[in-house]
Amino acid sequence: MTLACPTARRFVARSPLPAPGPLDFVVVGLNHHTAPVEVRERAAVRAGEEDALLSHLSRHAREVMLLATCNRTEVYLAGLTGDPLAAFQGAWGHDLEDHLYSYSGEEAVTHLYRVAAGLDSLIIGETQIQGQVKRAWQAASARGLSGALLNKIAQGALAAGKRVRTETGLSDSVVSVSSAAVELAELALGGLAGRTALIIGAGETAELTLIHLRAAGIEDVIVVNRTAERARQLAAKLGGRVCAAEYLHEALPEADVVIASSAAPHYVLNGEAVAAALAARGDRPMFLIDISVPRILDPNIADVPGAHLLNLDDLTAVVHHNLQGRRAALPQAGAIIREAASDLSRWYLTRAAQLHRAGRVLAVASD
Repeated sequence: MTLACPTARRFVARSPLPAPGPLDFVVVGLNHHTAPVEVRERAAVRAGEEDALLSHLSRHAREVMLLATCNRTEVYLAGLTGDPLAAFQGAWGHDLEDHLYSYSGEEAVTHLYRVAAGLDSLIIGETQIQGQVKRAWQAASARGLSGALLNKIAQGALAAGKRVRTETGLSDSVVSVSSAAVELAELALGGLAGRTALIIGAGETAELTLIHLRAAGIEDVIVVNRTAERARQLAAKLGGRVCAAEYLHEALPEADVVIASSAAPHYVLNGEAVAAALAARGDRPMFLIDISVPRILDPNIADVPGAHLLNLDDLTAVVHHNLQGRRAALPQAGAIIREAASDLSRWYLTRAAQLHRAGRVLAVASD
């Protein structure tokens, strides 16, 4: 472990005890920086797969946390045995090594802290990731896969993320993949007032999407979901029409913009269905934005005249615009992350020394 904290270095130098070993903490994963969406979806975590993945990974480490979002799949391991890259690829059964990154010790800690703060996100400063990290840690804890080290690091990540957002101004305006998708639709259509939107999905991302669509001036929203009750709940909460999934093709011709954010295990729309919908729309184009991973809109939609298909990797222009207004906050955010990582170093060194002393006392007492 690199001891970036001067206090921690002095602590080790003064101690009569042997220096503690490296911080036994590793992250391995891929994200939007290292892999395009067609690769990221190969390492996506589908509903019902979490237990099998964690069962495999827990054979390689004592503590395991799985963080999966639309733009990243990462595994955090403590008490590692073996090669973390091999453990990751074995869990998903794909050769992903060209797109994987792996950090250990304090670098892994710093990475998680940056992730929780939204500094490593596609949309810098986005707020969803804080809750996603918290739920990933809670899931690990519920399965008995989170111990003293992972608990401390996860708590530190959440605290650092909160500090970055409250102290730097990064949270002054709510940003997310959903808001970027809506902004992209606004740019493409020259405004959304008077348009009809169709949302595929009814989860957290779909709810955020609907909120941003409303703020952009859309009054007519159709909510489609495999579970009709969830669609009804979302429509009742924020306003909108409900469409059962089996009637998606009948509702599609009404949509000027389609935003897909569902975890469906297969494509729910293909080029043929979109071509049929466009035939019923006259000369009016349709903009479709797929922010799901894995994608649920068939890429062949892009070949249909009048259909404009975009995915997560097409949000680059919006991301660049978003970052320009947030650059001033980045140095302060980085300083907060470094301070939080140094706090973790001090905690680790102090704990290691205490455990070592306790072991020596027990050894003397047993003689």
